[in-house]
Amino acid sequence: MKHRFIDLANIPVGEYAFPGPLRDALVSAILSGEKTSTTALVEEYTRSGEPLPSPTGGDLEAVIDSEGKIVCVTRTTRNYVTTLAHVTDDHARKEGEGYADAHEWRVGHEHFWTSDDFVTALGDPPFTLTDDTQVLCSEFEVIEKYV
Repeated sequence: MKHRFIDLANIPVGEYAFPGPLRDALVSAILSGEKTSTTALVEEYTRSGEPLPSPTGGDLEAVIDSEGKIVCVTRTTRNYVTTLAHVTDDHARKEGEGYADAHEWRVGHEHFWTSDDFVTALGDPPFTLTDDTQVLCSEFEVIEKYV
């Protein structure tokens, strides 16, 4: 990949999961091209006051590893909001975590979103996942690698 000038100081940091084995696996999947989508709870945006990204994408992110080192820059190609019950098998497979279908994806993500670390990071009030919980599904491409 040919390096281009990207002003990393002005790009938001992309943190996948928390530092540790899960982040390392996700970053590895991004770098290999296996992971081309991700999902966040819309509730995270609501609580932080951050607006949802544009449906057409175009946003850049400086993805960091568990040590906080920038390993690549991604560009979002598509964003859409759906509910937990309507995440597709295609999206689940694009997450690059080995999910065969949306059911497996949901089990894995609900485990993460109800973990002590995530619940603590989200803060109060407590949050309950249901079929109607809104999620932001994002697709992206790696445009620069630094490893």
